[in-house]
Amino acid sequence: MQKEHTSLPRALNHIVVMHVPHSSTVIPDWTRDQFLLCDSELALELLKMTDSYTDELFCDLFTDAQSIKSNVSRLVVDVERFRDNDLESMSQIGMGAVYDSTCALTKLRRAITESEREALLSAYYDSHHAALTDAVDSTLAKYGRCLIIDCHSFPNQALPYERHNSSSTERPQICIGTDDYHSPIPLIEKLKSNFINEGFEVAINAPFSGTIVPMKHYRRNNHVHSVMIEIRRDVYMNEATGQKLERFDSFKEILRDILNFTLDNAD
Repeated sequence: MQKEHTSLPRALNHIVVMHVPHSSTVIPDWTRDQFLLCDSELALELLKMTDSYTDELFCDLFTDAQSIKSNVSRLVVDVERFRDNDLESMSQIGMGAVYDSTCALTKLRRAITESEREALLSAYYDSHHAALTDAVDSTLAKYGRCLIIDCHSFPNQALPYERHNSSSTERPQICIGTDDYHSPIPLIEKLKSNFINEGFEVAINAPFSGTIVPMKHYRRNNHVHSVMIEIRRDVYMNEATGQKLERFDSFKEILRDILNFTLDNAD
């Protein structure tokens, strides 16, 4: 990364909706008895599976952007999955919207009833997606377009559950996820180029692919754009301890300027 960096002008920040689905470590008390792990095992699972600090990295980058983040851990409900297990490929390994498996593909939860599953989805999944849809709708109504930035991180070493994705061994510092309908090629190319210019290793759709769009607009509204940004965790944190690195703040400023420069040149 460059040692000196100057803030750039802000242009299209008002059209941005930041989506942060996996930063929370909250396990609500009423759900705790569903988990088979003891407290220390659960803490370790949270450390491995949480996209730690992605809310801090992304949510206040732009004063004019809206931010939608999950208030509970993905171990409770993963709002990034399809609600319907029949539509969600990860449900085949017990990691649909309501996880049955740990990252090591061992048992995470006791067997829950369909009513218990629906209670979880109603409490956390449905309200989250309603908020995301409302944020996109209000941005469209005001500006005629919207850009969702789907904010994630990933470990330096692949976790066992990722073996479904074993065709890619690449672990770049930055992974950009796209959708062939909602991710404009010029935007993706500029974003990739801007990260590379700052010295980062970048890959498109590797090791993770795709990006979120509300179902209301999915493959229906080409004024809704979306891009996923996944940051390899060792860029900004100690993965063993969960602590931020000293360069956390400077990395955040570089991230801010990369995104601003991309938006300033998006048209």
